[in-house]
Amino acid sequence: MKNLIDLRSDTVTRPSEAMRKAMYEAEVGDDVFKEDPTLNKLQEYAVELLGKQEALFVPSGVMGNQICLNVHTQPGDEVICDADAHIFQYESGSPAVLSGLQLYPIKCERGILTPEKVEPLIRPTSAYYMPRTKLIEIENTHNRAGGTIYKLDEIEKMQSLAKKYNLKFHLDGARLWNASVASGIKVNEFASYFDSVSVCLSKGLGAPVGSIIAGSKEFINEAFRVRKALGGGMRQAGILAAAGLYALKNNIERLSEDHEKVKILAKHIVETGKFELINKDVETNIIIFKPLEKNIEEALAECKKHGLMLSIGQIGTLRSVTHLDVSFDQIHQACEIITKVFT
Repeated sequence: MKNLIDLRSDTVTRPSEAMRKAMYEAEVGDDVFKEDPTLNKLQEYAVELLGKQEALFVPSGVMGNQICLNVHTQPGDEVICDADAHIFQYESGSPAVLSGLQLYPIKCERGILTPEKVEPLIRPTSAYYMPRTKLIEIENTHNRAGGTIYKLDEIEKMQSLAKKYNLKFHLDGARLWNASVASGIKVNEFASYFDSVSVCLSKGLGAPVGSIIAGSKEFINEAFRVRKALGGGMRQAGILAAAGLYALKNNIERLSEDHEKVKILAKHIVETGKFELINKDVETNIIIFKPLEKNIEEALAECKKHGLMLSIGQIGTLRSVTHLDVSFDQIHQACEIITKVFT
């Protein structure tokens, strides 16, 4: 939407001219035959970044997560995740519909699973009348918790628990790039603890579409088959892959700017005295805040009238996400609009 400062999500970014040029010039082939040279380059580069044996391009993050869950499980199995996890809240019941899975959601502080919370919920293997616990899933950064980052020691403890019970361990790393840039920990170090990883290209990295999943050769061989079964087999997909390749090579380090922008916004929101900042430790590019006086729907409409778009977070909260299509100047303008609307 023209002339609006759109902070609803980092999914609203549009391809830059340089990215569009890369897409236009992409060499293409038939990816169902694994003959698209640009897509193959993207997957090879993702393997380098993530440190896994193989990688696979998929049309969306939801498909990426669901392929990973499907490959690791059998119908009737159970997946343990946080109660605010994307796979539980925002994937249209796909684990049940596509793979016959039951999710066991746990309410956790900052969206971070801990062994103390998880271990008592792992089903005993002798209990034939219960679903079988098969997989633990975590999300890094955690969207609904406000872009929180798992520390490596937290991940390591969860991996040890998964190994203890012979469970698979999956990472929804849609914003893993943000976690890496904010923490200084390389994505391959984060990814090394997991049997499978899903990462997004179309959020902060600015590609128009697409995600990558990665794991062992055996895992990706099966994932390729499941992708086809879910309708994700693509032909001349190099046009899309070129955008993803450009994003990975040019747009990761600049995520630090988005983290700076959101801190400016968060500081202003706190200083107005009109909000409660829900994620008080702002770690990446997301803030969630609760108006103390204004009605949410009216506030959203008024903000939009003044040129600012925010989204609704969890019940009674607003959400703001910074990204490459919003400049520092626009962040300061957003602060002015918030002052005008809420004070």
